[in-house]
Amino acid sequence: MSNSAKAEAVLALHRFGMGPRPGSIAALGTDPRGALIAELNRPLALAAAAGLPSSAKAFRTVADANARRTARAKQAQQQAKKQQMAAAPAMSEHQNQGQAQAQIQGQTQGQAQGQSEEKDAAEMAAKKAAEAIPDPGRPIYLQEAKVRTEAALAADIGFAERLVWFWSNHFCVSANKIQSMSGAYERETVRANALGRFVDLLMAVESHPAMLFYLDNLDSMGANSTAGINRSRGLNENFARETMELHTLGVRTGYTQDDVISFANVLTGWTLVPPGVDPQHGGEFTFNPRLHEPGGQTVLGKRYDQEDVEQGRAVLRDLAAHPATATHVATKLAHHFVADEPPPTLVEQMAKTFRDTEGDLKQVAIAMVSSDEAWRGPPSKLKRPGEWVVGMVRATGITQVDPVRYTGGQELLGEALWRPSSPKGYPDDEASWIDGVGRRLDVANYFAERVAGIADPQAIIENVFASEVAGEVKQAVDRAESRQQALALLFMSADFQRR
Repeated sequence: MSNSAKAEAVLALHRFGMGPRPGSIAALGTDPRGALIAELNRPLALAAAAGLPSSAKAFRTVADANARRTARAKQAQQQAKKQQMAAAPAMSEHQNQGQAQAQIQGQTQGQAQGQSEEKDAAEMAAKKAAEAIPDPGRPIYLQEAKVRTEAALAADIGFAERLVWFWSNHFCVSANKIQSMSGAYERETVRANALGRFVDLLMAVESHPAMLFYLDNLDSMGANSTAGINRSRGLNENFARETMELHTLGVRTGYTQDDVISFANVLTGWTLVPPGVDPQHGGEFTFNPRLHEPGGQTVLGKRYDQEDVEQGRAVLRDLAAHPATATHVATKLAHHFVADEPPPTLVEQMAKTFRDTEGDLKQVAIAMVSSDEAWRGPPSKLKRPGEWVVGMVRATGITQVDPVRYTGGQELLGEALWRPSSPKGYPDDEASWIDGVGRRLDVANYFAERVAGIADPQAIIENVFASEVAGEVKQAVDRAESRQQALALLFMSADFQRR
């Protein structure tokens, strides 16, 4: 393989994949672009996820645990109160009234203090009883994190995995609000549709209970719906607004506040089955007509007269096919993979492919890596923390992770897994991440200390990177005082941090 072919292979692995791992450069051969495309034809399913619960099952599991925890706390509190009453000294029937009155007056302050202590004791008993039932949401989250991360570590190139990560961030939810569903949501919606048609991905995402929960649509109800009239509650515009602004059309693309309100009315009734109502199907999507605003709605100048869930699906289909959506999606993809300011010609090529193929996301990805414009720029784009960490681990050949340590590191670096601070997801520009590079040094040093016994920095340079690293990096590694220091310097180099 020529040096130019090796350099292009390294660029392919960094810019479009998860970073080089042992044997990956040789596996790309002399046609890195063809290898990237070939990876998109392989299944995206995760065999290791077979034992993980569905999002609805995870939701029910947590809801059941919370119900048992509440019941156990109430029982413990009631028992504590009974014990306190039994232990309270009863006044003798033979005491005269004067003696009783004197005792009451002398003990007023002590009784107040005693009542406070009894209340605290009852609350402590309730807390201990509740804590005896562990929260199943955290273990589910960690197992989902482990499966997802190890898929990225084991991937030959990681282009398909990067696409899953991209779309998961584009259609983000937050584990801070819906921890039990966060991993399964990505598997059931994004992973299942990341290489299919955008409209199918959009339908899956917007009808998923995790998204409906995250964007506050569960209790959104039309003012003239049965529930809206009876409960005197109303519309929540959040879900409709974010679907238009973030997921499809983009900002300032011609829709109005009236369009948002109409679309929000269309989406009333999109909710989930309460676990307490249906133990078998709790947590699954359902359309509740009692919440739905009756009558037709006009969105972006088009009238939708359907009276059920099909009204919302019709609007989503039209949003998916809108020219602004093609441009928005193409811009975000090119911005993520290629440059903070991607070439306009590349964006237009990708947008045209989106329009011509009716949103075939695999073809849009192929158009991106097939364009010379996607390869011309130097590897100057700063990787997000998650990409950098996985690239660092891949270079050592490690394929398994401790999810507690991994998710803790991601949180330290400011990109906690499935926990973006807003529906916009994590940003993709250098300005948002450059101030956190100092924290990466701490992570690099810690990881280098852990792997110094099994990872040789010279071997990584020569065998994993095929010596395609900057001369000053090789020199710094040669001059390092220890293997740990050499590894940390290598991990912190631009060759690891940029794509």
